[in-house]
Amino acid sequence: MNLEQVLDQLKADSEFNQQVTSWVIIPESDGRYMPFPEDMDRRIVSYLKHKNIAELYSHQAEAYRLIKEEKNIVVVTPTASGKTYTYNLPVVDSLLKDPTMKALYLFPTKALANDQRHELEVMASKIGSKRLLVYTYDGDTPVSIRKSIRDTGNIVLTNPDMLHSSILPNHTKWARLFENLKYVVIDELHTYRGIFGSQLANVLRRLKRIANFYGAKPLFVMTSATIANPKQLAERLIEADVELISDNGAPQGEKNIVFYNPPLVNASLGVRKSSIIEASRLGQRFIKNSLQTIVFTRSRVSAEVLLTYLRSGLKDPSLVRSYRGGYLPNERRETEAKLRNGEILGVVSTNALELGIDIGSLQVAILTGYPGSISSTYQQLGRAGRRMETSLGIVVTSAAPLDQYMARHPEYFFSQAPEQALINPNNLYVLLDHLKCASFELPFTRNERFGTILVDELLNYLAEQGILHLTDDKYFWSTEGFPAADISLRSLSQDNFVIIDTTSQRHRVIGEVDRFSAPMLIHEEAIYLHGGQQYQVEKLDYEEKKAYVTAVDVDYYTDADLAVKVRVLDVDQKKDNCCLGEVAVMAKVPLYKKIKLYTHENVGWGKVSLPEEQMHTSAYWFVLPEMTELSKVEMESLLLGLANVLAGVAPLYVLSDAKDFHVVPEVRSDFTSLPTIYFYDSLPGGIGLAEKLFRLHNEMLDLAYEVIKGCPCESGCPSCVGVGDQVGMMAKSLVTTYLERR
Repeated sequence: MNLEQVLDQLKADSEFNQQVTSWVIIPESDGRYMPFPEDMDRRIVSYLKHKNIAELYSHQAEAYRLIKEEKNIVVVTPTASGKTYTYNLPVVDSLLKDPTMKALYLFPTKALANDQRHELEVMASKIGSKRLLVYTYDGDTPVSIRKSIRDTGNIVLTNPDMLHSSILPNHTKWARLFENLKYVVIDELHTYRGIFGSQLANVLRRLKRIANFYGAKPLFVMTSATIANPKQLAERLIEADVELISDNGAPQGEKNIVFYNPPLVNASLGVRKSSIIEASRLGQRFIKNSLQTIVFTRSRVSAEVLLTYLRSGLKDPSLVRSYRGGYLPNERRETEAKLRNGEILGVVSTNALELGIDIGSLQVAILTGYPGSISSTYQQLGRAGRRMETSLGIVVTSAAPLDQYMARHPEYFFSQAPEQALINPNNLYVLLDHLKCASFELPFTRNERFGTILVDELLNYLAEQGILHLTDDKYFWSTEGFPAADISLRSLSQDNFVIIDTTSQRHRVIGEVDRFSAPMLIHEEAIYLHGGQQYQVEKLDYEEKKAYVTAVDVDYYTDADLAVKVRVLDVDQKKDNCCLGEVAVMAKVPLYKKIKLYTHENVGWGKVSLPEEQMHTSAYWFVLPEMTELSKVEMESLLLGLANVLAGVAPLYVLSDAKDFHVVPEVRSDFTSLPTIYFYDSLPGGIGLAEKLFRLHNEMLDLAYEVIKGCPCESGCPSCVGVGDQVGMMAKSLVTTYLERR
């Protein structure tokens, strides 16, 4: 059956509709068009007409005009709206008029860069231009052609990591690029938030500094999915004025967006069927009807569990694959190719496929749990119906408080603006690292600005440490180290653990895990899931960063607990019973649980013996009045329930990744000597999340009260206070009373 027929079936399915809390149909819309600019090279016009493009979308024409007027721009339009042409057309046109010109394209992933290279190569061949030399430059680029890319490439496509670690430190080899650099294109701008965005802002400071050294002042052309502050984010990243283009002129097919709340299995306790099981059941329905489907989930473990469930109901399990971080590049490329050519009908993915990688024309997108932000939700839903077809997107809500709030109030999702993306380029940890890199690249002079800030005090500090040497009012790099090699843009740790399969005599690397996830995912005796296959971790060599695994066939997976202790170092601001300041966080994984497949029962546990991790970061915390009438157990229930519901609603106020902040309740804080709840940024130094939540403390408590009062459970449940049974009943009553009296 085609999608329209399946939609008719769903509309008539009473069992399905009983769980639907909202079904919104966004009707198809006509496009708004503008003629090709008069100054556009006729070869480009002929190429577009050959592709049956008779006119430009209005936002494409507006982008072309502003770029030709030498304005920095950011284009914010939905998926499949032709954002690629907003930069390719003016860049290629400029190259045809001036073959000495250079352009640098930045993409957050290698896959996106490879997609764009193919598009540009096709354009170059069709218009018959030998001037248009397009190359990707990343870690996979053969050494034998790197010199040719540096010397002859007109458009170099790379990623921020390669720009940071290879191109900028070796700028003398890239002199031709920097001398003639006219455009810098930054795609998928919304991904540059949190630590990644803070790092990129400093990389761009270094890029502009080097370009200016060679006499160039490039324009910046940026594109983004919908966020609340695209202009602000763009201007914060490049530290210059930016023109915003947000009026979409592209036509759109009909989009069906459904919020589906899994059925209750115990109404009094508020326990619902697993969102993972429901998402797999729905996914099987579409795949069995040959409808190409993507199922998003929020973690690596749940992606692998979902893959197992999906395959179990299909005659041909090979029709479904998984896609997530930690897979090797060749596995990801193979999955992308098979999706494009229709060899596979389903893919289970983390947000790794949220970006605009070309994976063909998917028809259905299923989101296993609310992604945590309106922006990410629209981006994931937008992966279906990318070629003007009718599409279906289903958000299968989990039992988490925020998910249940969205299930009960879907109008919030459709009426609110997307969240803001936050970065903090002046985070001291980040800034110092990039000052080292910038000093290695070019010496600083006294009173020189790095971006918009004076950095003499920090440069003097680095000179005192022997890292820089001050001579004749210039700061020179004075050590033998290569600073960029020690800095990861994606986190504040370079350390990745590799996973080695030792099942056969020929050992092979099958994946990797970042350092902070390693204690949770690859501790000894953990079940590591990869491509539907289970592996048991036999040995974790923490010093060498290697995990040795063997293939097993068991009916459970593992889930580790994280124990966290917070110690206050300094208080920056106070407001009523709230404080904002600097804290030290001590984290350790003490044990893991064995979770049975399909039933999700806890069938065992074990201890984890790994070192404690420590971090300094920013936090906000608030104290609850000492309630002598409550027992210790009651106070623990109150704190746990309040912390759970606040952790659930906080993402409504900031665009953040799931692990960007954490909430820790303490019955008796060492610092306050009172019951206290801490919100801390999970990255060293913080990125501003705690500060924003500190300012919105009362609004969060208001929404927490609304979530709890609106929950239909008879007592506390996982959908409001995060726990059920007797503890949940106690927590709901206590949290409700506290919020009413505050």
